[in-house]
Order: sequence, then structure tokens, then C-alpha cells
Amino acid sequence: MQNNYEINIIHLYPDLLNLYGDRGNIACMEKRLEWRGIKANVRTCTNKDHSIDLSGADIIFVGGGSDREQEIVCNLLLKKKDELIKHVESDGVLVAVCGGYQLLGKYYKTANTKIEGLGILDIYTDSGDTRLISNVVLECGRFKMPIVGFENHAGRTYLGEGVTPLGRVLFGNGNTGDSGYEGVLYKNVIATYLHGPLLPKNPQLCDYILERALKRKYPDFEGLEPLDDGIEILANDYIADKYAGVTQIKRRA
Repeated sequence: MQNNYEINIIHLYPDLLNLYGDRGNIACMEKRLEWRGIKANVRTCTNKDHSIDLSGADIIFVGGGSDREQEIVCNLLLKKKDELIKHVESDGVLVAVCGGYQLLGKYYKTANTKIEGLGILDIYTDSGDTRLISNVVLECGRFKMPIVGFENHAGRTYLGEGVTPLGRVLFGNGNTGDSGYEGVLYKNVIATYLHGPLLPKNPQLCDYILERALKRKYPDFEGLEPLDDGIEILANDYIADKYAGVTQIKRRA
């Protein structure tokens, strides 16, 4: 048991941004830490209480919402822009899903307006004429398992030169529908359109996020103890095989 460690997780505006079970990502991180004897301290920053201090955060999570909710949250987060930039540039972990992903860029356009973003990532999002709705399977060189999830977004997110995508699209649409890539990896930022929730079906990605936070906080941390992920691998395999014809089991063979 790795009970000499603890992690501080801050969930930004779950009262506004929680489409498709995004809150389940917090539960997944908590459980995978608990199974290893690592304490997870979860705090929420809500529309009613903006006073939370981000300086002690190890992991910050922001989910997805409607255009209206995104605009509300963007105005709130602009007040915390300097704190968020300091967190990211000091290698703090930040996980952003869908609307949260879009908010990290220079701007995002809805059908009716253009919203200033936080400028943390060199990306921008334009409004598309149609929604991109699909199950998604990604190939990411950091993991043996594919990354799987569900996308539903009208925005088309364009990456600046040199920005690293999270993965190559094997099935689904991704950032723009035709770029062939999805999401962004920047320092310890994971930004993606994938709901589902994302992390329960992607245990390698979840543990990557947790390990990055633990290694930043504890220089002596050597890595997470392995878990029995048989059920999680089967769930991942089912989606990857059904939609893209690839599975972890086949790759191990």
C-alpha cells in the first residue's frame, strides 16, 4: 500500500459542466488512488463559491457543458487565469473535457458569438455547421491500450504549429472531423473532446494522470502499484474492437 502519499484534486464548476457523466472521472481517480492506499482530497469550485485557492492543487479537472454554461464558466475562469497558467507552467496536472478543452484556447466561437478563452493552449475553436457525434477510438504512443470515449461537439478545434495531439483517430471525428487527430497533450495538460466518462474505460490514461501528479509532488515517488484491470481492459477492448477492429488482447498476442 502506498499510504505515505496524498493528492489534492480540484473540480471546477461541476454544477455547470457535467455532461455525459464527466463527474465520473473524479470518482475514477479517487477510487484508483484509494485502492492503492493513497488519500484523495477532492474540493469543488462552484458557481456559488469562487473563493477556492488553486495554489494547492495537484490535479485540476474541468468538464463539458452547453454553450450557455461554457460562457458563464469562461467568465468565471478568466478571473482565475493567472492561477491556472501558473499551475500549468509549473507542471501541475490539468484535465479538460469538451467545453473545458475549448476554454483553454485563444477563443471559441459558438453559432452566435465569439468567446475569449484562457490562452493556456495554442489552439482555437470555430463553430461548425453540423455536430460531430460518434464513439471514438484513438491511438496514443504513450499507451499500449487505445483511448476510447464518446464525442458530441459542434466546435472544430485547430491546433497551433507544434502542438501535440492526444492521439490519432482510428474511429470517430476528433478535433475537426478531418485532421485525423484528437485532443491535446501539453506539459501535464490532457485536453480532449471525449466524454463517457473518459477515465473508467481508460485505466492507463487515468494512471498516467495520477502518476504525473504524484511525481511532481513527491520527488521520491517511483510509480503506482499495479491493479487488476481485467474488467476495465474488457470494456476498452469491446469498444476498440467494435468500432476500430483493434484490442489490447490482439496486440498482446
